Amino acid sequence: MAKQCAICGKGVVVGKIIIRRGMAKKKGGVGQKTTRTTPRRFLPNLQKVKLIVNGRTRRTYVCAKCIKAGKV
Repeated sequence: MAKQCAICGKGVVVGKIIIRRGMAKKKGGVGQKTTRTTPRRFLPNLQKVKLIVNGRTRRTYVCAKCIKAGKV
């Protein structure tokens, strides 16, 4: 399964989880320090939908935003 919308092309976005330790400065501490960053992935909300393409029905993955907007 390609994790990509067949209509708008929305796909996986890569980000990070940032782990911090220490008390914030505005709470009276010396500030927060970053101790580790871990990669993570944001997956699109894909649904399996039947589409008519060139006169044939095909099952493709479409994001929920396109379904709600009526593009399908």
